[in-house]
Amino acid sequence: MSENKSHLVSREWILEEFCAWRRFFLAKRAYALYNKNMEITEKQKEILRFIETFHSKEGGPPSLREICRGLGLASSGSLLKPLRALEAKGYLVRNPGKNRRWQLANRQSYAAVPLVGEIAAGFPILAQQNVEEYLPVDPSLFGTHEVFALRVRGDSMKDECIRDGDLAILKPQEDAESGEIVAVLVQGVESEATLKTLRRKNGDIELHPANPSYQVLRFSGPERAQVKILGKLVGIIRRPGA
Repeated sequence: MSENKSHLVSREWILEEFCAWRRFFLAKRAYALYNKNMEITEKQKEILRFIETFHSKEGGPPSLREICRGLGLASSGSLLKPLRALEAKGYLVRNPGKNRRWQLANRQSYAAVPLVGEIAAGFPILAQQNVEEYLPVDPSLFGTHEVFALRVRGDSMKDECIRDGDLAILKPQEDAESGEIVAVLVQGVESEATLKTLRRKNGDIELHPANPSYQVLRFSGPERAQVKILGKLVGIIRRPGA
């Protein structure tokens, strides 16, 4: 009997192995982009975010004067060093002799995904008030639809291979099917979204964790109006080193 028991594999071990392989195939390319983004300075991030936003709105790169104006700088002198650093790291390419010389490198290879932090009441989920920063993510991983990111806090979804510090990639939508993993905001209670499995039973809304240490949240009658669905989970990017 003891010999047979030695060959048994624990449920926890199977779950960990499944999580490891699932994450490896889903996010291998995204890890490199995420790590690369972390290596640039805050000033460089600010400049890169402005150029990306300008390009998305105007259909082309900004001039040095427009970058200065957008960042509240008096002159372009302080821009040259961080712009050249971004060029050296492969984020920008320079077209000498052109007014709008600083362009995004390999623009089609990544998309700027907004990372949402605390959510201001009365504003849409992707309003500038809610966005902490923009992350470069390979769009082929999560489709062509608009997405946003939330940083996972805590271990309430660990049995779905979603861990503390991971980035949850979500498609913005205000409704979802029962059984789907969604980001929700419990209005009047929290200013940060929580990730849970949505279930509907007898007209009630239930938010299920994927960890037996946490309780199911139930909302009945008028309480259902407190639950605001922000988006449906379409992918996960594991935090570096996890």
